[in-house]
Amino acid sequence: MESVGEFFKQVRETKGLTVDEVASKTRIRSDFVKALEDGNFAILPDQVFAKGFVRSYARSLGLDEEDAIHRFIQSAGAFYEKQDERVRLKVRQAEEERKRQANRKAVAVAIGIAVLTLIFLLSREQSSVLRRGNSDHTSTKRSAQTAKDASDVAPRQESEPVAAAPKSSDVPAVVPKATTEARRPEPAIAPVVASKPEPDAVSTASPGTDGPLGGISLDGAGAASDGQLVLDLEATELSWVVVQIDNGSPQEALLRPGEKAHWKGQDQFILTLGNAGGVKAELNGKPQKPFGPSGKVARDVVLKR
Repeated sequence: MESVGEFFKQVRETKGLTVDEVASKTRIRSDFVKALEDGNFAILPDQVFAKGFVRSYARSLGLDEEDAIHRFIQSAGAFYEKQDERVRLKVRQAEEERKRQANRKAVAVAIGIAVLTLIFLLSREQSSVLRRGNSDHTSTKRSAQTAKDASDVAPRQESEPVAAAPKSSDVPAVVPKATTEARRPEPAIAPVVASKPEPDAVSTASPGTDGPLGGISLDGAGAASDGQLVLDLEATELSWVVVQIDNGSPQEALLRPGEKAHWKGQDQFILTLGNAGGVKAELNGKPQKPFGPSGKVARDVVLKR
């Protein structure tokens, strides 16, 4: 069986149509039409959208769509199987890389916390040693000064004369008060020991936004400004989307399940969906009705005020 591209090309040339005429009639880009005829499936989008192109091309030539789809599967089945395998491999590699990066960040955070804790403990220990040394030096100096003062007082007490007692036998001997007080030993002066000051309390600031995980914020799509239209699309299935904003050039996007897209305009949006049932839409935050069943192509869907 000849390939679907050769089959389309023969029928098109038989009917006298050019590639540009077929592209205008089917609303398929001319380079996609040429790639389909040449069997260059690498240029075409994913298989579900390529099947939509095949149906549109067959319909424009008046051919049986199911027969065209059968020829397409026979021609491009092996290519898209390999493409799906490459996509799965890329997804798996991306997931593994994400896990490795997360592990590296966790290790970096743990090392950072350990280093900060060690620095804090060392600084506190060093501060305690310095304060203890200063306290011991001050206490020793004060004790030496007190001992010196006590040694200076003792010689002065011993050099003071003692008054003689009266010779009269009838009068009891009276020791002068000054002599008694002079002989009375001076009370020992207890050395003054300075109390060891407690180390100052050290406060630690809680980590700020300069850490490995700081500065991260998650923002939404944002509300519409006055007079603007905001279109939000979310893919529930793989879907190819073409969006024309106001009178601008069409913009294409391939949305995989879970991916979202966001556009802003002034008057209207014109959509073409390769998988009508695989996309949910909101216009200025208001959910829109489904565009059609899964696997069907929806063209020229107008969303406006």
